[in-house]
Parts: sequence; structure tokens; C-alpha cells
Amino acid sequence: MEIKNQTKSKPKLLVQVREYMRTLHYSKRTQESYINWIKRFIIFHNKTHPEKLGKDEIRLFLNYLAVERNVSASTQNQALQGILFLYKQILHKDVGWIDDIKRPSTPKHIPVVFTKTEAHSIIEQMEGIPKIVTSLLYGSGLRLSEALRLRIKDVDFGFKQLIVRDGKGEKDRITVLPEKLTEELRTHINKVRNLHKKDNIKKNISGYICTQALSRKYLRQRLENQELQSKLHHIL
Repeated sequence: MEIKNQTKSKPKLLVQVREYMRTLHYSKRTQESYINWIKRFIIFHNKTHPEKLGKDEIRLFLNYLAVERNVSASTQNQALQGILFLYKQILHKDVGWIDDIKRPSTPKHIPVVFTKTEAHSIIEQMEGIPKIVTSLLYGSGLRLSEALRLRIKDVDFGFKQLIVRDGKGEKDRITVLPEKLTEELRTHINKVRNLHKKDNIKKNISGYICTQALSRKYLRQRLENQELQSKLHHIL
């Protein structure tokens, strides 16, 4: 009987990029951004594999973004970082220093800053969750993504502080919890907790959403415990 050699096919290029960024714990937004720019770079060069391209093609694409697409300097730099990540981390190809890149000018604008009265007047016109989130942005200095990802365990009413997990640069930090928000947050947490209990009773389920591989870990442990209890039942 002839046994055929089964060789595992190499994952597609963009799959490799995504998987490697996950191992480095890049944020989902960064993953999507880098992959988007790599796709656009490949399509711009008529779907030619990046292995066959080099710094001349990278320069051509970046200049196209600046001249034809009129992107900002930060957007062009983001595209460059995504492409360089591909060559350095995935293809292991040194493209060297890319010169003669047409850089978009970065205009300087005077920032618009609300006065304390203006900010309060806007927040007072809001209600519910949007009001709480906006108040956290203003009072605690959170970024929007940080406020939306905030968990109950990261709210410390005793010390009147918030713990921001995996902020910019994947760093944790502590910031203040405004005293005016304390009661409103407590009320909101109790409301959500009661709603969660009612939903669980209604659907006859209990538990919560696990992050990353915790759901698989606890499922495996539960099955192992059930198997062990079944064996003990037969023995006893």
C-alpha cells in the first residue's frame, strides 16, 4: 500500500500576517489597519506577490498616496509601517532605507477646546450610557476605546480610580474616577447586573463571556470534572 506524503500547505500571506500580529498582541484596530494597507499595496501593483517587489515599488505606492490620493502625513506613515511589518516580520526581507518619498505637508491648526461650562452644558443634554461614556472621556481622560472596554473589576470606588487595561502601547495605567460619577456608575452597574440575572434566569443559563482561550480552558475542565464524577458514581 502506497502512503502519500502529506505536506501541510503554508498559510496564505495575509493569514500569516494576522496570526503573527496576534502572537505579538497587537490591537484589533492595528491588525485591520496593517492588513488593509498590505492589501492595497498588492492591488496597486496588479496583485504581484510582495516577494517580487522592493523599495522602488514601496516608494511608488507611498508617493501615489500622497500625490494622487492626497492622504495625510499620518495616514501615509501608517501605510509605510504596515508594509515594512510585512517585509521585516513575515517575508524576512530587508528593503533598506526608502528615500525620495513625497511627504504630505502637515498643516498646523489651532485646537478647539471647550470651556468647562461648554463641556458641562453638552454633557447635561445627554442621558443614559452615552452620557456616562462622555463623562468618563471628559472627567477621567479616557480614550473612546478605553471607555467602551472598561470592566466592572477595573472600577475602584474605594480609591476613586479607574484601571485602564491594554491602553495605547499595550500599557496599563491608573486614572481618576470623578466623585460626581460615582453614584451614577453604581446605579448603572446595579441595573446591568440585575438585567444580566433576569436574562440568565429567563434563558436558564448562567455565566459570562470569556476572553481569549479561557472559554476553551474552562470547558475542558468542566468536561473532565463530569467524566471524573461519572467514574466515581460507578465505583461508589
